[in-house]
Amino acid sequence: MDPCPFVRLTVGNLALKIPVASKPARSVVHPSLSPCFCKIRLKNFPLQTAVVPYFPLENQFPDNQQQTLAATFHLSKADIDKLAQKSIFSAKPCLKIAVYTGRRGSTCGVNSGCLLGKVSVPLDLAGTESKACVFHNGWISVGKETKKDSSARFHLNVKAEPDPRFVFQFDGEPECSPQVFQIRGNIRQPVFTCKFSFRNTGDRNQGSSVCSLLVKLTFQLQSDRSLRSEPSSSRRWLSSFGSERERLGKERKGWSITVHDLSGSPVAAASMVTPFVASPGSGRVSRSNPGSWLILRPGGGTWKPWGRLEAWRERGSSDGLGYRFELIPDMSAAAIVLAESTLSSSKGGKFVIDLGGRSGSNGRVTPRSATSPACSPRSSGDFRYGLWPFAVHQGFVMSAGVEGEGKCSKPRVEVSVQHVNCTEDAAAYVALAAAVDLSIDACRLFSQRLRKELCNHHQELLG
Repeated sequence: MDPCPFVRLTVGNLALKIPVASKPARSVVHPSLSPCFCKIRLKNFPLQTAVVPYFPLENQFPDNQQQTLAATFHLSKADIDKLAQKSIFSAKPCLKIAVYTGRRGSTCGVNSGCLLGKVSVPLDLAGTESKACVFHNGWISVGKETKKDSSARFHLNVKAEPDPRFVFQFDGEPECSPQVFQIRGNIRQPVFTCKFSFRNTGDRNQGSSVCSLLVKLTFQLQSDRSLRSEPSSSRRWLSSFGSERERLGKERKGWSITVHDLSGSPVAAASMVTPFVASPGSGRVSRSNPGSWLILRPGGGTWKPWGRLEAWRERGSSDGLGYRFELIPDMSAAAIVLAESTLSSSKGGKFVIDLGGRSGSNGRVTPRSATSPACSPRSSGDFRYGLWPFAVHQGFVMSAGVEGEGKCSKPRVEVSVQHVNCTEDAAAYVALAAAVDLSIDACRLFSQRLRKELCNHHQELLG
């Protein structure tokens, strides 16, 4: 498999020095007492924001400082070519940063931040697909003052690094058992086939090892969930049991998708191990009682758990798909959270795993401010402790683009070459992408009817 060229453009190590005025205005709050922030823009990409820490004037920025990410842009070959196109306004593409003092947000419709100055960093992206390049690393003056001693100074590091990826595209919706193609430029090559099915309690077609493993893991998942759930969750579980017809009409269960290589051998699977159940008094899957998928890989003549995806329907104006993906090192170790965010249920978005910072469907990356203890990992920063099997690698892991409800979704999957050592590695990410896409349907309101491919003849869905 040949990867596609990608470039990872990062902005980090932000800091701000502002000299104290000899006669400060009474209304001005010095940035040492109030946090500053900046807005980072790159043409054709969503705006990203980041906090800018205040740096004392007398201190020097250490040369060996470990980079703290503030923003990340993932550029494909097409993105690079588009940015390189000359315009009448600029000969080269530029990264534009506006620095503000004060807090982010607005009050009564008026932005609370005060613009301090703007910084523009020219980008020459030619050759960055194969070689890293640092565009800026150090201090730069911002603001109206031109004298070095009287102007504010802004520190940043801007660099581009090669980030090649394998790109896969579903040829149809996962529930229609499509082929999966590898994409490289205009070349499409079939690499996997998918088989969607319903797994029932008495179904032995998938093998006794799969059934026994899923039974064991289902009990474990429900036990783990009870530890995280609210005290009243047990009452909600008991109250959810009604007649068989009523219960089946308010749950979606047994969905399974198996990924095969071109020889027909199963190389990965995603199986719904916890039903997606409507919470009492509503027609939605709640965060307190999410449905879950188990991502499986073959090994030692049986299936072994690799990861767990939980999904639910968010409340409020967002009304999106909430999700959490956890890596399962083995049956005895605690799961490791790799991604936790939301997707738009109506518009879709991108499911992203990035070890350099958290990314959501809006493309924004939230920089890490701290990492949690190794015994209870909660963010991607925890993999510096060696819990991630590929801890030597940092940065992007994978993304899966999916469509919203009622739209024809053919997930596009991108996987970093650093995390693919064999066919089974790539297939596991393809299975995960299928589970994310199917979760959009599994979390639809129960007042809405699903398409026929998702309706098991053993279940009755409310129309």
